[in-house]
Amino acid sequence: MSEPPVLVRREGALGRLTLNRPRSLNAIDHEMVRLLADALDDFEHDDGVRAVAIDGAGDRGLSAGGDVRFLVADAAEGGHAGAALLADEYRLDARIARYPKPYVALMDGVVMGGGVGVSAHGSVRVVTSRSVVAMPEVTIGYVPDVGGTWLLGHAPGELGVHAALTAARLGPADALACGLADLQVEDLPALLTALRDGADAMAAAEELAVDPGESALYAGRDWIDRCYAAPDLPGIREALARDPHPDAVAAAKALDRAAPLAATLTLRAVRDARGLPDLEDALRVEYLLTRCCVRWPDFTEGVRAVLVDRDGAPRWDPATFEAVTGETEHRFLSLAHPDDPPLTFG
Repeated sequence: MSEPPVLVRREGALGRLTLNRPRSLNAIDHEMVRLLADALDDFEHDDGVRAVAIDGAGDRGLSAGGDVRFLVADAAEGGHAGAALLADEYRLDARIARYPKPYVALMDGVVMGGGVGVSAHGSVRVVTSRSVVAMPEVTIGYVPDVGGTWLLGHAPGELGVHAALTAARLGPADALACGLADLQVEDLPALLTALRDGADAMAAAEELAVDPGESALYAGRDWIDRCYAAPDLPGIREALARDPHPDAVAAAKALDRAAPLAATLTLRAVRDARGLPDLEDALRVEYLLTRCCVRWPDFTEGVRAVLVDRDGAPRWDPATFEAVTGETEHRFLSLAHPDDPPLTFG
């Protein structure tokens, strides 16, 4: 018999969760969301469990994100099953953020998209020297979700806007600087042993923590804050292209790979998240946007160009930042369907 896509077990005082689809880099599907939610319920009511830890099977990382191929296939059928997945996934992310026991996320290796959702909302978030953390959704015609707009919106200065619009891959020091993780720990087996023995989760992680070194991203805050202060995407791109810092030119090129409509919506959502009361409000906004994204042609085209044909030549609609108009956004938002399940939080 094949193993389940999430391994759930009790090890001493520790509840263990392992995403178990290593051949797809632990891409998160609906069954995994349900299994994680059920396990969190069980561990919460088990008085012998003092902390919960999540990691990923295989040697490549925690998770490369959500099951976008399923979302593309479902969009052709109307997108309602995809909306149900997204609603349950966002409820899971909110549950992790308010979980009453320490939730220890081992963010080793690749942690992207949905992998960020099941880790970066935890109470003890650990990266390693191998960690690559990213929200690359704009490159496939999608917007940062799973609470990504909330996390990136609360990064220092304009670091989160930069990371969202350029799909920046953050190493451990950069992830810490952006507030997506708490500590760098290399000896994960030792941390798990301490948790099994009932140690305080944060204290155990702090005892094993190592110096992540300087964050190159944080060191570049001067040019990042300056360029991303522009009011819109054409202004940001122009500021990046003219800035004398060499990393600004690279950022301008990365920005040009984003789907113009998705990037426009992302910029607004990340900025707006700064003023929202809580994570759940940000998730509600993301739910509206992502339900529309999966039904807009850019998403299917982006997945084709990046993940299926891998030709790196998506044909976006609209094709430029300047071509995104209020009428475009109105047509986009009209794709939210009243038959989609509501996003409610218990």
